[in-house]
Amino acid sequence: MRASAARRRPNVLVILPDDHQADAFGVVGHPVVQTPVLDALARRGTRLSQATIQGGLNPAVCAPTRASLLTGLDFVRSNASPSLEVPEGGHVTIPGERILLPELFRTYGYETFIAGKWHNDLNALRRGFESGRAIFHGGMCDHERVPVRDLDEIRRGDPPRFVEGFSTEIFCDAMGQFLEERDTRRPFFAWLALTSPHDPRTPPADIRCRYRDEAIPLPPNFRPEPAFDNGELDVRDEQLAPKPLDPAVLRQHLGDYYGMITHHDREIGRVLSVLERSGELEDTIVVYIGDHGLALGRHGLLGKQNMYQHSITVPWIMAGPGVPEGVVVDTPVYALDLFSTLAELARLDWIEPVSSQSAVPLMRDPSCPGREYVCSVYRDCQRAVREGRWKLIEYFVDGRRRTELFDLENDPHEMHDLSGEAGNACLLWRLRSAGVRWQAVVGDRWMPISLETK
Repeated sequence: MRASAARRRPNVLVILPDDHQADAFGVVGHPVVQTPVLDALARRGTRLSQATIQGGLNPAVCAPTRASLLTGLDFVRSNASPSLEVPEGGHVTIPGERILLPELFRTYGYETFIAGKWHNDLNALRRGFESGRAIFHGGMCDHERVPVRDLDEIRRGDPPRFVEGFSTEIFCDAMGQFLEERDTRRPFFAWLALTSPHDPRTPPADIRCRYRDEAIPLPPNFRPEPAFDNGELDVRDEQLAPKPLDPAVLRQHLGDYYGMITHHDREIGRVLSVLERSGELEDTIVVYIGDHGLALGRHGLLGKQNMYQHSITVPWIMAGPGVPEGVVVDTPVYALDLFSTLAELARLDWIEPVSSQSAVPLMRDPSCPGREYVCSVYRDCQRAVREGRWKLIEYFVDGRRRTELFDLENDPHEMHDLSGEAGNACLLWRLRSAGVRWQAVVGDRWMPISLETK
């Protein structure tokens, strides 16, 4: 570490993909997808394999997750007006009195910068970051014609301008330019939010050709169609391919998806190379964390509007100062724990209470106890409670309740529902009770979990 860096706090670069499954990495053992840059990042740092999102009331699951990441708060308190009403654009407005993660770093003298997607309110964007380039305000866009503005243009109220090129390259170019031109007398907090691998999935041809559709395996929990109505089968994501799902069509979707991931892996490598050339990589905490996962054929689903592990578990990789090397944490954590984790690693203090808990103790000793349970929500029709190996999912659709119970240790793909077995009555009650307690703490009133047996 350079002498100048030893006297100051570490730089921070947060990279946020959109729709990246937690197991779609080479380092995790995926049989097909190629992610050499992110694999290397995981090997020189820590990977938290069971990072879980809380979800929210919005069909655009990314918006509430991003609000929680930015505030360290649960899905209710990170939303200025929590409601089942979907706001225009699917944005989640963050309460103005809640301190944002970049805002906290600014109070400690950090230069804060953003490039890429922003799916929350513009007031939060303006107070969180000093500067920004190539900002896309919205949920999804064409990857080859992107409406963007710099932060100065947003402050002036200028309309978006369309930039030709590929979204990931545009956003990474903007981040690379910032890293090359910034004031090196101050540490930086930079937020790089990609729209990849979200649909429309149109990876560059030189990347897509690496994936032959016929060589792509189907997920082990593939189904042609869902086993039952989970309350959200008409959402846009579920209409991206006709049901029952044709395996050949699904393989094409998977090839496009893996191509998007491999492309943004390459572009992230370009950004990290800027830090390497300047000698700042070793002084920078690099974070790669997702906003949600995706089904893509698992359980007969295509989207992320469900409570299965493939959709509520997100990638979380960290490397840099204070982050142990070559560690995998398998204890469940919340993605919103990023707030307290980065604050601890950068030695920042704050008074405002948050839902976030630092993952640093787990990173330094993966055997230490973590959260007793983690819970997730989707609108008013799905709730999940996980306690160690056990996972409960509750549904409330058209006035009827349904329960699923999975043993994630022996059934990681959630293919064998154990809720109907008589010997699990006490376990179901315990998980439901944990969910009821959590709902009382966070104020989740939209789908109360019932303690009644199935």
